[in-house]
Amino acid sequence: MTTASTVHVRCLAFLHAYQRERDLPVSFDVEVPDSGISAKSLAKQIELPTERIEGVFLNNRISGLDATVRRGDRVAFVPAGTPASHPSFFGPFVTR
Repeated sequence: MTTASTVHVRCLAFLHAYQRERDLPVSFDVEVPDSGISAKSLAKQIELPTERIEGVFLNNRISGLDATVRRGDRVAFVPAGTPASHPSFFGPFVTR
């Protein structure tokens, strides 16, 4: 459960398998600074392969990796090639 000092992170598609292969959770809470952190910096902090990430769902909205993630947010990292990230579904991600 997300607290005021954390964000809740989910890893989708390839990133789900990537986490499982590393024996790590696919859904977890992460501490973030009061001022927030970029989604890309958060991905690096939790050691996800940023070059494989197309964008994020930030509080159920599509965002790019430059989006600021703040305490209490919900973030799902979406790797390139994930069908739901295709422009015909939601329009283009603002990518890296």
